[in-house]
Amino acid sequence: MSVVLVVNSGSSSFKYQLLDVESERVLASGLVERIGQADGHSTHTVTNPHPEGAASAMLEATYERELPIADHTAGFRVMLDAFAEHGPSLSDNAPVAVGHRVVHGGARFFEPTLITPLVEINIDELSVLAPLHNPANLEGIKAARTAFPDVPHVAVFDTAFHQTLPPAAYTYAIDAKLAAAHRIRRYGFHGTSHKFVSEAAAAFVGRPLADLRQIVFHLGNGASVSAIDGGRSVDTSMGLTPLEGLVMGTRSGDIDPAVLFHLARRAGLSIDDLDDLLNKRSGLLGLAGVSDMRDLESAMREGDAAAALAYDVYVHRLRAYAGAYLAALGGADVISFTAGVGENDPGIRAAALATFGFAGIEIDAARNEERRGGMRVISTDSSRTIVLVVPTDEELEIARQALAVARA
Repeated sequence: MSVVLVVNSGSSSFKYQLLDVESERVLASGLVERIGQADGHSTHTVTNPHPEGAASAMLEATYERELPIADHTAGFRVMLDAFAEHGPSLSDNAPVAVGHRVVHGGARFFEPTLITPLVEINIDELSVLAPLHNPANLEGIKAARTAFPDVPHVAVFDTAFHQTLPPAAYTYAIDAKLAAAHRIRRYGFHGTSHKFVSEAAAAFVGRPLADLRQIVFHLGNGASVSAIDGGRSVDTSMGLTPLEGLVMGTRSGDIDPAVLFHLARRAGLSIDDLDDLLNKRSGLLGLAGVSDMRDLESAMREGDAAAALAYDVYVHRLRAYAGAYLAALGGADVISFTAGVGENDPGIRAAALATFGFAGIEIDAARNEERRGGMRVISTDSSRTIVLVVPTDEELEIARQALAVARA
């Protein structure tokens, strides 16, 4: 059997997928949300082959419930009830492992890790580096281990893929002793996506991963870009936290640290105020009042000057990182775009690489504008760098890694 349950837990919700790793088929997926509230909500979707369609055709049926959900443990009972009532049967499709997304593994975890009580303690201790994420991830782990006590549970860390960064890339130029004492360095995030996409891209172009210099743009509400040399991450835009780097939906990305001192002194903002500003009220939202790229582009078409400026700032940052990583790698064999914006916004893709003709990078306008799913080439046949759209699948990557650990 190769069935794995993947769990991505937040503070008041968790998502799940039941996958058959060998066939790469999603058997069921769901969301349990508003945990801790009287109006809790669950959605459970079952995926079945179409009885009369092509082999690839699928039918989906979605079931919803509203009920109080006291905590994550109660949420897992709701999930188990959904499987029991609507399928697929967990007796016939018993997971051989449960894979958990954990945001921050610090420098301790550089590969998928079998969860033990000691590993839980370490995840909790690393919450100081990810206070919004690790505690919530740990809640999901504890609840899942109660629901599935006889199955191996595996933590897959967002930061793990970037543990190959060289010291020059992960070291901040501050007092070395202070940095070491407080574990201040670049860790990087979205690692499961960058790993999945870089490996999928290598398979698609038919070249060994070890031979390729790649740049991967993961562009969603959260956004990051990585330089990947021979399958190893050698630089990435996010840092100690997911705040650094590209402009995002609500996060500022790169900013002069002195801006914070200035706002503290002149505007009277506290540490918590500044944290809220940069993480929740900046990025596209701070510049234009909307955090979704589709809304931003709609406002641009209506002549909104603030939206146009926000778009230009967003693209400017993409180009800056693309140029930096081309220099770091000595050129790129493949550039891939993934996640919500990267997969679905041809304008952003074209704008991000519009100035790189000098490096032989050419986007084919017709290929780029084509609206269809799946992996595809969007560069010209004469482009020195192959440019791809690669749909990411972080759940499948987590499932693969969890299954490998369970079978080891």
